[in-house]
Amino acid sequence: MLSFSDRLAGGGILLADGATGTNYQDMGMEPGVAPEEWVFDAPERVIDLHRRFAQAGSELVLTCSFGGSPVRLADGALAGRAQELNRRAAELAREAVGGETLVAGSIGPTGQLVEPLGPLGHDAAVAAFAEQARALADGGVDLLVLETFFALDEALWAVEAVQAATNLPLVASFSFDQGTRTMMGLSPTQVIAATEPLGLAAVGANCGRSLEDMAAVLAEFTATGTNTPLWIKPNAGVPQVTAQGVVYPESPESFGATVAGFKDAGARILGGCCGSTPAHIAALRAALAA
Repeated sequence: MLSFSDRLAGGGILLADGATGTNYQDMGMEPGVAPEEWVFDAPERVIDLHRRFAQAGSELVLTCSFGGSPVRLADGALAGRAQELNRRAAELAREAVGGETLVAGSIGPTGQLVEPLGPLGHDAAVAAFAEQARALADGGVDLLVLETFFALDEALWAVEAVQAATNLPLVASFSFDQGTRTMMGLSPTQVIAATEPLGLAAVGANCGRSLEDMAAVLAEFTATGTNTPLWIKPNAGVPQVTAQGVVYPESPESFGATVAGFKDAGARILGGCCGSTPAHIAALRAALAA
């Protein structure tokens, strides 16, 4: 199997997967249950979703470990089980997709604000991210992805930790949920300036708000002139609360047509985030091939 770096070097678009949590909800996950709990309580459903994304055309799937840092798990049902969780999440993904599809270890923020706004300090953050990264590596992932980060300090600490703990390719992806800024006011230009010297395999954005906002984020990334491959995984639109629950407005067809256009805008890795199903990824694959 070609590595993540080799696939990027070969040119073209690498197609990633879609959402985890919102798909699990559609599959019956009860409110208040953390997706990571399904790694132990419903592994067959974790495998099923990974497999459906691969069948839809995903060349890369993310492990069910976004909330798997020991800091984030500390107050929940999986407290003290970070190493076991991350290793098992990686194993389930590999079992689902086999050897030809890349498995990326998902690492999300700790859920705490950094000092002085919150309790998270450098040493605790680095230790937590390193523990998670090592466990994912032990489980057999091909690369690691820091996703949905919004605070620069925490992201940089996570990069420091992962690069010290493993030699795996590393992607850093930020959530610009304020349009073209993160919750902490970080811009795409600032992201590139801070990460360019770090030797990342890719950098980019996931989640956020609308496809229009994501297009603006991508345009700002490319305007910096960066040579780092760009990773883009938008939501299926801005979620709307209805009597039937939370609905994402972008159909597979509208999502696929719009996100496929991000290829010409400079993206190298494309996929989906909240609200994006295997049908959305299949439509994106078809649009890219048209």
